[in-house]
Amino acid sequence: HAWDFTTPIDEILRGLDDLIRQGKILYIGISDTPAWIVSYANVLAELKGWTQFAGIQIKYSLLDRTAELELLPMARKFGLAVTPWSVIGGGILTGKYSKQSRPEDGRSTVIPTIKERDLSIAEVVKQVANEIGCTPSQVALNWVRKQRGIIIPIIGARKIEQIKDNLDCLKFEINDEHFEKLNQVSA
Repeated sequence: HAWDFTTPIDEILRGLDDLIRQGKILYIGISDTPAWIVSYANVLAELKGWTQFAGIQIKYSLLDRTAELELLPMARKFGLAVTPWSVIGGGILTGKYSKQSRPEDGRSTVIPTIKERDLSIAEVVKQVANEIGCTPSQVALNWVRKQRGIIIPIIGARKIEQIKDNLDCLKFEINDEHFEKLNQVSA
């Protein structure tokens, strides 16, 4: 979404601060907003004595590392919690799609919008998962969790088995060698 400039950020912050002072909410966060707006808002809130944003929600995964340019450094600087979404890349990092998913006639059965680059990253995630003895989803979640800062990934599971599998990522951490391998393939 593009930021809606029809309502000035100071009015939004003031209203949110009122809700916090009334005890109706405890913390405020912001989703999918440029780093400069979040930074501006937090500095403005600090100067006015209002509540600052406690967290941001962003798209972030091995497939989309754009947030590393500005959003994640900003979050670390302000001590903001980060709740990334699309951590398993819409299912691509689960291993259910692959370069080998081609019928005999050579046409791909993979959804045409999946990029070759994304499939290459998914293959490495799958290799790491096999080496560790876990699922590709758990590797993708662990990679995000291993980033510096306060990172709390959003899991978008649709089935109980998927939730259980995703939560099992908490039972281990990927080692530095695997972490670097994943960084290199997705850079």
